[in-house]
Amino acid sequence: MRGCRENRELSWLKFNDRVLMQAKDKKVPLGEQLNFVSIFQSNMDEFFMVRIGTLYDQMLFYPSSKDNKTQMTGEEQLKACLTRVGFLNRKKDRIYTRIMDDLKEYGWGIVKYHQLKNKEDRKYFENYFDSEILPLISPQVVSKRQPFPFLNNKELYIIVQLESKKGKRKMGIVSCGNAIDERMLAVPSMQGQFILVEDIILHFVSKVFSKYTIKNKGFIRVTRSADIDEDDHSLEGHDDYREMMETLIKQRRKLCPIRLEISEGLEDLEIMMLMNFLNLKKNQVFLSQAPLDLGFIGTLRDHLRMLHPQLFYKKLEPRNSPMVENAVPMIKQISKKDILLAYPFESMSPFLRLLDEASRDPHVASIKMTLYRVAKNSKIVKSLIRAADNGKEVVVLVELRARFDEENNIDWSKRLEAAGCRVIYGLDGYKVHSKLCLITYKNSQGVQYVSQIGTGNYNENTAKLYTDLSLMTHHHELGEEINDVFNHLSLGETMSHTEHLMVAPHCMLSKICEYIDEQIALAKEGKEAYVGFKCNSVTSKTMINKLIEASQAGVKIDMIVRGICCIIPHVEGYTDNIRVISIVGRYLEHSRIYIFGTGEDKKVYISSADLMTRNLERRVEVATPIFDKKIQNIICSMFNTMLNDNVKACELLGDGSYKRIKNKQTAMNSQEYFFKKGIDVKES
Repeated sequence: MRGCRENRELSWLKFNDRVLMQAKDKKVPLGEQLNFVSIFQSNMDEFFMVRIGTLYDQMLFYPSSKDNKTQMTGEEQLKACLTRVGFLNRKKDRIYTRIMDDLKEYGWGIVKYHQLKNKEDRKYFENYFDSEILPLISPQVVSKRQPFPFLNNKELYIIVQLESKKGKRKMGIVSCGNAIDERMLAVPSMQGQFILVEDIILHFVSKVFSKYTIKNKGFIRVTRSADIDEDDHSLEGHDDYREMMETLIKQRRKLCPIRLEISEGLEDLEIMMLMNFLNLKKNQVFLSQAPLDLGFIGTLRDHLRMLHPQLFYKKLEPRNSPMVENAVPMIKQISKKDILLAYPFESMSPFLRLLDEASRDPHVASIKMTLYRVAKNSKIVKSLIRAADNGKEVVVLVELRARFDEENNIDWSKRLEAAGCRVIYGLDGYKVHSKLCLITYKNSQGVQYVSQIGTGNYNENTAKLYTDLSLMTHHHELGEEINDVFNHLSLGETMSHTEHLMVAPHCMLSKICEYIDEQIALAKEGKEAYVGFKCNSVTSKTMINKLIEASQAGVKIDMIVRGICCIIPHVEGYTDNIRVISIVGRYLEHSRIYIFGTGEDKKVYISSADLMTRNLERRVEVATPIFDKKIQNIICSMFNTMLNDNVKACELLGDGSYKRIKNKQTAMNSQEYFFKKGIDVKES
């Protein structure tokens, strides 16, 4: 069955290739193409910091350990990944160059200093260097007395080969970090043309090393591993968990280098010296034609958008949910019927209104919530603080281990505690990734619950960019179970039994497999059997084996998997009945949907969990059943619409490659469809 499985890391690189496909697509507006190049680089940075860093550690400390799906060692995976990255980087460079050439038609671009023809422009930037940049530069010459310095993660540096008056060669290093305040500077005489600050530094670097002759020069950028371990024994002695996480964040900045990016201009000797200083091999060094740091694209995009809005997607406003009445309090509405919100097609406002009303409602006794990633200026957190100020019990689980959001979460946890909220930090060994909010109130009928269970984070900003589902319900038994989840979390425990919810790590994988087994039994009886999954990634070996078993039994399986997919469909005798598509478009597909069966007997869940080992076995995740038949049908109809996407969808083929779906059916861009038609579609 090995031919049915894909390596996780290689599958992720195929996903980032699909991101690059958007940058290459001429049907995508030019400004958005540029944005996808930036997303590609950001994704690749994180891939190196997290996944390549992990493989590097595996190669060093567990050389015989193998991937449980393809039996590749860490070294084999690392070699295959770095080869593929080299190919993708060259592809990125070609696409970036073509996009910048296309922008010239609109009078916009990034120029190099040597391209400046106007003497006044050249003098202007020389004066700028002398007055604004040179005072901030701290150069270093590498020598016996001055060893090679520590290079910060993802920071731009200029490497210079110096020659003294006696003919001796040395290496000079200049950090561009402190000198870059505003990365893009407008060229005075060339409207729409900009120069990057680092290019000015590169041109005038001879002023920094005035006693030497400059032989050659170029940019470098180092990526360091960021795979911090909260269970590291070196952190013993920290009684305060938040303090421990702050220590870990500081450690991350100093982990070992795993990638060196270089620009043109450096000779092999300097590159070999850098590899030696950083303890890197040749396949960890990547030459780039495009700027090493594409962070300036956001600023360029903002300039372009003001004068050339046609280069960007037309703005789409989320609609008000037809399930919500604006003049009626949210708790009153939810007590009568379940409400489903679908972001970004529908506004998050009803949920924000629910929290705001609950923070002021005298009948509300408590609000309990899990926070994984929140906005910088979070309205949600402000409502929780207001609730605490109004004397309500507010219990918030803040996951301090949300990768790259740790500092933001630490800051919010301090503010919540200062406001009188009870803050808990999750469980030893398990990240809390579930998206739960429980409002408890009293009325004449006793204690009542309003529950919200979602597929995405409580973040007003990403709710405009990520596709997610949010269920608000008055279902009493669900409320009781969610309350039980919070009680277990408060005690540092995990759930061992549930009646309605699926709760990882103990009550999710087994339930999913149980429901698939039910479909397998139906298929063996010759009855219609069906399983549908929508998620970000599929890596769990247990899940993959169960899906192969189901396919072999004749169960029809549809999967919408945005990113990593370690099961290969259409392999004869194994995965014949499995279809996998990936949608990469304007919005990040983030919702998770599980469907078991067809007709009136089907079971529909929305979940915070991907079908990954970490989600199903090493995190606290929650999937909720959808009891309301109308909402069930809406979700299934959305699922089927996405399956019919032939604009932004690619299909995973039996050879492991992805191919853009092209057919003679009417063009269907599912994301645009939901904006135009809404989600309250015909029953499926």
